[in-house]
Amino acid sequence: MTAGKSITGQANDFDDAVGLAHDEHRRFAGDGRADCSRRGLLKLAGIGGASMILGATAHAAPASEGGRDGTRVFAPNRHGKVHTLPSTPETVRFGEMDPAAPSVLEIESGDVVHYPNTWTHWGNEAKFGMPLAERNAIRKRYPQGPQSMIGPVSIKGAVPGDVVECRMIRLRPIDWGWNSAVKGMGALPGDFQEGYLHYFRFDAERRFAEFSPGVRIPLAPTQGTIAAQPAGDKPTSALLLGAYGGSISLPALVEGTSLFVSVQVPGAKMWTGDSNAAQGDGVVNQTGIESAMEDLRIQYVLHKRVALSAPVAETPTHWIALGSGTTLEEALTAALRQTIGWISAATGLSRHDVYALCSIDGSFRVTQYANQTEGNYRFQSPKVIQAMLPKRIFSAERQAQISRSLRPEGL
Repeated sequence: MTAGKSITGQANDFDDAVGLAHDEHRRFAGDGRADCSRRGLLKLAGIGGASMILGATAHAAPASEGGRDGTRVFAPNRHGKVHTLPSTPETVRFGEMDPAAPSVLEIESGDVVHYPNTWTHWGNEAKFGMPLAERNAIRKRYPQGPQSMIGPVSIKGAVPGDVVECRMIRLRPIDWGWNSAVKGMGALPGDFQEGYLHYFRFDAERRFAEFSPGVRIPLAPTQGTIAAQPAGDKPTSALLLGAYGGSISLPALVEGTSLFVSVQVPGAKMWTGDSNAAQGDGVVNQTGIESAMEDLRIQYVLHKRVALSAPVAETPTHWIALGSGTTLEEALTAALRQTIGWISAATGLSRHDVYALCSIDGSFRVTQYANQTEGNYRFQSPKVIQAMLPKRIFSAERQAQISRSLRPEGL
């Protein structure tokens, strides 16, 4: 079933829509002409694309992890068709990825899915200014989870054992959001006896939110949940994390970055939800600035026969592996082992060498931490750690090896 509308356009038209500067066209595309053939696209999806360009200059790269400054890990004007997939009762499920849900759209590898005006939590029932008591009553009607998950989107040719690269093309939130804390949830479930709710309005350019007089929060929009359909015949909670993705909640996954998730069912069947305008590592009261997307665009690129045991991400400055567990210790060791196995296999460095690099210049951050003693949802969020290796420590050749391990079509 193809409920979404397909739009075939030239790359320059799409770049205008996402506000990319003309000098960025020249930097990535040479003379600016788009080669949207499948062969050309797949070449650019791999090491021949912008990842190689960025890898060669990463030693001098700024500390920015995002795409606000125009820095991206992929060539933004290389893509296939643009498909528009609106959020409707037919395209949205709540709090889980259901294997029984029929595909609402089928695309080719390299196509872009445009999700206009995504929904807020709880089936778009969260509204600006709604009192806490009213919100709590709504929340309890969604025991499967809060996320308004749009999908699934099938990718032609995807089979288990492949990986989908999810390229964050465009992330523009609506003009408001909120932070909330429910009693019995978050990192300090017993410290606060009353719930908390704070609404925000954003500036027209979606650059910041005023928290209170003298406190301004810069916006860095992300999608908290991105997943391929997990294997099995029962729904999987979007609060969980696996090699297929799920509750990513990674603050670094902004415009211009990529997430790699493993295909577990034919067609991959991609889902996304849980939009955030800003979020800190750990999300210790269990929310960032929760919002929805006015304009969300993700390019899905299929990479054949790539083995990953956990989701990994690429930013202009770092390689990131995610590990989860019931404790922070389990999550940290999972992220560390994933990083050691992946980087060692990609580069030929020994496991001991990669272990040493992680200790010398790696960074292990708490991605998600909660200690829930009460709650409405059927599943609790796991503890998640992000293992970050800076690109600047690797030569361009080593960076190319790491990229090829995820994008073998670039060989």
